[in-house]
Amino acid sequence: MRVVVSVFMSLDGVVQAPGGPEEDTDGGFAHGGWSLPFFDPQVVGGAFAEAMAKAQALLFGRRTWQTMAAAWPERAGDPFADQMNAIPKYVVSQTLGDDELTWENTTRIPGDKAVARIRQLHEMDGGDLLVMGSPTLVRTLLREGLVDELRLMIEPVILGGGKTIFPEDGALRALELVSTVTSGTGVHVCTYRLAAKG
Repeated sequence: MRVVVSVFMSLDGVVQAPGGPEEDTDGGFAHGGWSLPFFDPQVVGGAFAEAMAKAQALLFGRRTWQTMAAAWPERAGDPFADQMNAIPKYVVSQTLGDDELTWENTTRIPGDKAVARIRQLHEMDGGDLLVMGSPTLVRTLLREGLVDELRLMIEPVILGGGKTIFPEDGALRALELVSTVTSGTGVHVCTYRLAAKG
């Protein structure tokens, strides 16, 4: 399975709390919901629909999973929501109990076993394992060489600080731009894949 990461990102590389003011206020982050003014149903929405069409399962960190699990089940009846609810989901967490896995088709991966288990999923045949948000998890996956594709929705806003998906380990990782499209709201949807090592 290919591991594909899809995130909203500011021009200065911040991915924290794009969807709402209370989504993630760690570090005093005060700009929650910053991506909403730039959402474009055709280009940005289309990028998500395309990613979901290729996904065999979703992978989340705990906080992103909890945010999604609180939102999507109540939207049943909408085709995209129905797909989100029906697709298999994995959440990486050391603290969530099995009785808290209320979002249907969710399997918990213990945090201390996450890299090994995701490596197993990565080596299986199948569609994409799609990661949305989850910056802490994505940093780990990038550091471990487990990301095949980055789909960045780069928005025309500078946030001045916040969580990013990029490891700060001093390692150079070359990528190649596979495609880019720009929305009428100024969002660049850029798809990158790890460059072949030469």
